[in-house]
Amino acid sequence: MPKDKPVLIDVPDMNFIMVDGSGDPNDNPDFQQAIELLYGLSFTIKMSKKKGKQPEGYFEYVVPPLEGLWWIDEGVFSLEVRDNWKWTVMIRQPEFVDQDLFAWAQSELKKKKPELPIENARFEAFHEGLCVQIMHIGPYATEPETMKKVEAFIAEQGLRDKVSSGGKHHEIYISDPRRCKPEKMKTVLRHPVERI
Repeated sequence: MPKDKPVLIDVPDMNFIMVDGSGDPNDNPDFQQAIELLYGLSFTIKMSKKKGKQPEGYFEYVVPPLEGLWWIDEGVFSLEVRDNWKWTVMIRQPEFVDQDLFAWAQSELKKKKPELPIENARFEAFHEGLCVQIMHIGPYATEPETMKKVEAFIAEQGLRDKVSSGGKHHEIYISDPRRCKPEKMKTVLRHPVERI
């Protein structure tokens, strides 16, 4: 886990189940449905062993936290102006998950929850590479204060923030907002960068 000070890291490729959408997530039924779809597929994969579908290399694990990528198509990305946001919500998957197991999980979840748009989910590797990240503690509304530390660090290190040129603001939701007081919520904030 990162500290409350910015650090430069190189993030390796990881596999995720992903769902795309757009708009303010706070009043968006598509966003809530995307989260339900991600958790449904992730837990179907986790329980695959009990359904007689134990993949090679399977191990017991905790489903990783929800993550979100946020960006806009034109202009400068802002944490305050959300109506024009594009987003990808995603959950990392263990190394043993492949396209076949993902397709099986889609089929299983479709039987249990036929109302979910299973076809909106995809399984793919995500390469982030060089990034600056920090742990934000507090409500989502105060993230801009924490991002000022990230921006200062990027400038001090002679880096370029790729979010301003088509990169994606990345959040990893360590705390469940339904079970945690807003002032104690932990969210990893991550921006892809490049050396100038």
